[in-house]
Amino acid sequence: MRAAAAALLLGLLVAATGDKKEDPCVSESLAGDDAVLCRGLEVIYPELGDLGCMYVPACKNYRRKITSWPEPVVKFPGALEDATYVLVMVDPDAPSRTSPKFRFWRHWLVTDIKGTDLKKGKIQGQVLTPYRPPSPPAHTGFHRYQFFVYLQEGKTISLPPSANGVRASWKMKKFLKHFHLGKAKASTQFLTQNAQG
Repeated sequence: MRAAAAALLLGLLVAATGDKKEDPCVSESLAGDDAVLCRGLEVIYPELGDLGCMYVPACKNYRRKITSWPEPVVKFPGALEDATYVLVMVDPDAPSRTSPKFRFWRHWLVTDIKGTDLKKGKIQGQVLTPYRPPSPPAHTGFHRYQFFVYLQEGKTISLPPSANGVRASWKMKKFLKHFHLGKAKASTQFLTQNAQG
C-alpha cells in the first residue's frame, strides 16, 4: 500500500514540476515596429485561433493551409453597437517587404458593417472586394497582412470602376482621405511567408 502511494506521489511530482515536452508548434508574438498595429482587433483562423500580432508558425503546414482557408472571423469588442464600420485587409509588402512596388495589395474590403455584428465577429455588409487569402510568393520573405477597422459614419463608400478586379497597388491612403475615414478605430496584423520559404 505504501509503495503504491509513493509511486502515485512521485507521478504527481513529475507532472507538477513540468517534466513534459513543450509543444514546439506555437505562434510567436510580433515585437518592435511590427507590434505597433496591435490595437483591439481579433483575427481568428481555424486551428490557429487569434493571429493578431503573431507569426504564422511553419509547423503542421500552417503556412500552406492559410492560403486556402476561408475568411477569418474578425472581432472588434470595442465596436459601438449603433455605429457602422469599414473593414480593410491589405498586404503592404507586395511583392516583397524589401521591394513593395505593388503596395497595398487589397485582400478584403467590406463596408456597412454594423457595430453589433462586428462585436460578435460577423462580417456582414457590402463586400467591395471579396476575401482573398494570404498568398506570399516563394522566396520573398515574410509579408505583413494588416487589418483595419474604420468608423463609416453613414457615408456611402464605393470603389471606382478602375479598381474593380485590380487588387495590386491600391491607393489606400487616397481612398481613406476621399471618404474621410480618419484614423483606424482598431487594427492588427500577422506575418507569414510562403511555405517554401
